[in-house]
Amino acid sequence: MSRIDERLAALGIVLPVPAAPVANYVPYTIHNGLVTISGQLPLQDGKIFAMGHLGAEVDVDTGRFAARLSFINLMAQLRVACGGNLDRVTAVLRLGGFIASAPDFTAQAAVMNGASDLAVEVFGDVGRHARSTVGVAALPLGAAVEVEGLFAIA
Repeated sequence: MSRIDERLAALGIVLPVPAAPVANYVPYTIHNGLVTISGQLPLQDGKIFAMGHLGAEVDVDTGRFAARLSFINLMAQLRVACGGNLDRVTAVLRLGGFIASAPDFTAQAAVMNGASDLAVEVFGDVGRHARSTVGVAALPLGAAVEVEGLFAIA
């Protein structure tokens, strides 16, 4: 078992089967040792965990967990991109978070910490990353959160 697989097991995380794209795009691209993972929704058991807008139908704690689930789904895609071995990840370079937000909601960063905190829990110092987090009017399938990522691999 790889080091990252051992860490995931210790955290009680089982990576799901990666979700198929819902439109005309690929789940990831690889170029010159960089892996870009398309935005992942907070799927749990094949269903969207949190739907609606932060600051309206969805509270911050639920949004934070949705971001965590989105990062778990992102890692599932990354594992495929890495040929099944997440130990190939040498850096989590950047995460992008999209938070469906009510007009007056301003705690997008707190929501996105669900993904960022998990990146560091799983990958250690390699998981420290740059990040952008934005509030948006709506996300695909009514999801509350979407997370994308850029990774360096060996």
